[in-house]
Amino acid sequence: MKKQVKSQQEITRNKLLKKLISSVMNDGFQNLRMDDIAKNMDVSRGTMYKHFTSKQEVIEGVVSVFVDYIEELDDPNLNSDEESFGVWFQQLFEQSVSLVGKISDVFLKDLQLAYPDLYDRLKGALSKREQQTLKFYQYGKDKGIFNQINEKFILLQDDILLREILNVKYLLYNQISIQQVLYDYYQFKKVQLFKAEKVSIVDDSKIHPIIDHIVEKFNRTLQV
Repeated sequence: MKKQVKSQQEITRNKLLKKLISSVMNDGFQNLRMDDIAKNMDVSRGTMYKHFTSKQEVIEGVVSVFVDYIEELDDPNLNSDEESFGVWFQQLFEQSVSLVGKISDVFLKDLQLAYPDLYDRLKGALSKREQQTLKFYQYGKDKGIFNQINEKFILLQDDILLREILNVKYLLYNQISIQQVLYDYYQFKKVQLFKAEKVSIVDDSKIHPIIDHIVEKFNRTLQV
């Protein structure tokens, strides 16, 4: 997908929205006032109103941030070489971790109740991504690169297992760092998905900066 060039206004709006995401994902937004929004964005009410005229516009912006991020992942080239399966697997891993760590049930519930059209838009983007991912897994099996496992189980695993191991309580109870648990889960998925003779097509050196970036964002969220 060709990325559209954003204006400075859009860049500023997105920066403000990303400052708000942690709050609305943890607590929802039903009781959120415009004063609270400005505080979480770390700007004055006047500055906030230059970019957002209402609470609904703010939530529309949050949904757009997620939809844009989901749609950043290009469709895999189904005629590409074997190494590209490793690259796309890593890109998919990064996005899966980011989405599970950010889109919470409480946010989705509030969205469905308050703004059903926005809820349908976000769920539609997630559904399209799911079908895209299933297509990728199935093609990998057809090409003899992936193991013959149920690709729907892999998606369910991300939604349940990944969500659980990213929980702070899980990390503290098991005395494991977020960096280690992500790398372990990455290795687990790689061995689970790729046939033993095809594992070598995945360049693990490329996943380290990806995990480091995710960890940095995770730690920054904890400090909010």
